[in-house]
Amino acid sequence: MHQLTKTDFKYYLDCPESLWLLKNKPDVYPKGEFSLFAEKLIKEGYEVEAYAKKLFANGIDLPDYSSPAPLKALTNSHKVYFQPSFITNKTVFARIDVLERLVDGTWHVYEVKSSTSIKKDRKHRQIEDACFQTYVLNECGYTVSKVSIIHLNKTYVKQGSIDANELLVITEVTDAVEGIYSRVVNQINAASNFINKKSINETVCSCKYKTRTNHCDAFDYFNTTIPEYSIYEIGRISAKKIGLLADNEQLAIIDIPADFELNVNQQTQVASVKEKQPKINEVNIQRELDKLRFPLHFIDYETYASSIPRLDGLSPHKHLTFQVSIHTLKEDGTLTHFEYLLDTMKMPRDMLQAMQYFTGSTGTFISWHASFEIGRNKDLEKWLPQFTTYLTYITEHTFDLETIFKKDYIDYRFHGSSSIKKVLPVLCPGISYSDLNVSNGTMALDTWGRMVLDPNFDEDIEATRKNLLEYCKLDTLAMVEIYKFLKEL
Repeated sequence: MHQLTKTDFKYYLDCPESLWLLKNKPDVYPKGEFSLFAEKLIKEGYEVEAYAKKLFANGIDLPDYSSPAPLKALTNSHKVYFQPSFITNKTVFARIDVLERLVDGTWHVYEVKSSTSIKKDRKHRQIEDACFQTYVLNECGYTVSKVSIIHLNKTYVKQGSIDANELLVITEVTDAVEGIYSRVVNQINAASNFINKKSINETVCSCKYKTRTNHCDAFDYFNTTIPEYSIYEIGRISAKKIGLLADNEQLAIIDIPADFELNVNQQTQVASVKEKQPKINEVNIQRELDKLRFPLHFIDYETYASSIPRLDGLSPHKHLTFQVSIHTLKEDGTLTHFEYLLDTMKMPRDMLQAMQYFTGSTGTFISWHASFEIGRNKDLEKWLPQFTTYLTYITEHTFDLETIFKKDYIDYRFHGSSSIKKVLPVLCPGISYSDLNVSNGTMALDTWGRMVLDPNFDEDIEATRKNLLEYCKLDTLAMVEIYKFLKEL
């Protein structure tokens, strides 16, 4: 009989068929965004748990028990236990982060989370998590009278050594858990029964009626007949409209009825697919590009964020800019490049000084998805106020090149995305990320973090630096080439 864990349960709530595949055919289960996010939460949780333990005096760690309810381990001589494990008769398993015996003999369950608030979205489901743990304890014969979530304090700013009482916040969620308890118990039973089915229909999954960002990792495995240009690619389409089309098996964009209600941008995307032609508003594009003032500074930041702040002045999950690439294009066509990569975990004071020397407070700064760079500029102003004038200039003179591909240049070959990694191979096929050893921002964050923090980092540091620099450099060079392509329309 398959065991059901808290993480499994979140998979079930996301897509029952996906969890069945993970449990019954793990060798074919495709690890994707949802799986990687779950792993990220677990890894961050371990860091936060180490500090959460400091909130409880005389707590003890318990070994991993596989038998139902560690009755002998929960002796009267201790009040607080870390990581006690429980399993029900139906093999529903829970490892409790912190378990506290109250004076009346009932129990207080604490869930430790790496977020800065209680998250109820699809990827986190923190109240359901707490409810799951409560259910397992109840089934094992323990009375839970109180449930709390320990999470990071979003207002905490590191200054010297970290005090757990300042870093963490305890929020009671007993009422919220009780409010969904009956529903969650029914879902747990359903999940346990479902994963132990000998077979299911493997030609479709529940995500058929969801938008693309809500698809499970195994969507392609189950839905093999989805066409290349499908309704799921339509920008910002609602789940309701997905459902209307899916009910009629109108899964291809070309099958969408002419009178089906869509907004202007969605209609443009559909027309591009049906006509196999890009839809380009050249007048609007040139009008936007003509507003830019030379020199043009194509800029890209790479950042590192962690649940536990590593530097004084940082708060949980704040992004520290550790790398920048700038390609500067002058009006006469001259192109120069600047790059900077921090060697240690520190404030990027020298980086900003060198940036300012390279660009000055002139021209227009161009980025892709500019809200990210602007957000980093605002953070840097707080941490390094001596650069406020320069950073404010950048923010006030930034143009987001991505906006053109959200409304004025719609190409069916972008598959409904305005990501630079979708746009670049269509417009500039001679440039590619495929040969890079670091090929996305998540890899850059992880690689740099390990290089500067892990004392056992055993990769070649010079080669690692080169890989990071090449990736960031390509991001800004790609913007230059896309800009030039647009100017030649």
